[in-house]
Amino acid sequence: MVTKLTPSVSYIGCDDLGLDLFENQYRVPEGMSYNSYIVDDEKLAVLDTCDVRTGQEWLSNLKSALGKRKPDYLVVHHMEPDHSAMIARMMADYPEMKIVASAIAVRMLPQFFDGVDFGGRTIAVSEGDTLDLGSRKLQFIMAPMIHWPEVMMSYDAADGILFSADAFGKFGALSRTGGLLGVSLQMWRSEARRYYFNICGKYGPQVQKLLGKAAALDIRMICPLHGPVLDSDPAGAVKLYNVWSSYVPETSGVLIAHASIHGGTALAAERLARMLEESGVKVSVRDLCRCGISYAVSDAFRYDRVVLAASSYDAGLFPPMYDFLHHLQIKNWQKRKVALIENGSWAPTAGKVMADMLSTMKEIELTGSKVSIRSRLHESDIPALEALAEAIRGI
Repeated sequence: MVTKLTPSVSYIGCDDLGLDLFENQYRVPEGMSYNSYIVDDEKLAVLDTCDVRTGQEWLSNLKSALGKRKPDYLVVHHMEPDHSAMIARMMADYPEMKIVASAIAVRMLPQFFDGVDFGGRTIAVSEGDTLDLGSRKLQFIMAPMIHWPEVMMSYDAADGILFSADAFGKFGALSRTGGLLGVSLQMWRSEARRYYFNICGKYGPQVQKLLGKAAALDIRMICPLHGPVLDSDPAGAVKLYNVWSSYVPETSGVLIAHASIHGGTALAAERLARMLEESGVKVSVRDLCRCGISYAVSDAFRYDRVVLAASSYDAGLFPPMYDFLHHLQIKNWQKRKVALIENGSWAPTAGKVMADMLSTMKEIELTGSKVSIRSRLHESDIPALEALAEAIRGI
């Protein structure tokens, strides 16, 4: 698809409708987009390529957008293969073209392309450097660890466009999720949140540093490497990134995440959810055995309170809950109130393991008394569950 964004900037990216797992781990039922752009002035720059899965379509888009022109530069914002797969092909097709990238990206290039001679073909740029295209310049902004060390962004002051690499990206192919332009913040935020916390969640301090740089720019459009161009409310997206990267809750509510072997723990979690919902508390219930862990991770960062309900297993913790807590650990989850429900038919151990894992995370506060059930939720357990619900409401 070739789409004019401004008289000088075009989108030439592709949808991957057949992809079901992004990074071979995150469910993407609506597929994925790989975004690429052209800035056409006295000199012409192509901004990033695509994944090999859509390589031929991207080459067709590129040639259509170029017409009789040839690119002077290929700007590489991010070296991950879903954006860089066609670099060697471009070098072969356009032998006069230079690759513009951060110094770390330049060093990475041979790792991805065996036998390709990059000698004399690269220009390494640093913070604040510019690429003169004629009537406009691209200003480079280093963005290390968002979410790889070589990442940079570029800013076109003439049109107020921030080319943001993976930042401000979103899961989903454009053709299935509202299109390229005019997507509202409300349509964007749910899958953008899931994308952010699972891809970039660990790197909040680095995102905060980037947002400090962005505050000095007049940003009228954000062009990420995945998802729609943010043209309707880029400032709103920046505000959400400020919330997300600060690790403060976005929404007042409760995530109840449960991992149940034979259904007893799930019934206790669902009973607690009803208690909370009946008193007006917003609740999201996630079955960790079935939902896809990235959805639960997203909700854990979204809400201010979390209930973990899990079965004991092998004198420890049922693996789906263990995996979930491990993901939260590595994504730097913090600043939340947490309540625990454990189940064990003879020797409950889940509560201790969950508490031990939570103790390694920053500013996690256990609230209420742990509810411990045996096999199934019994009437004798209801008072303890009601007391836990009251403690959660009172936070």
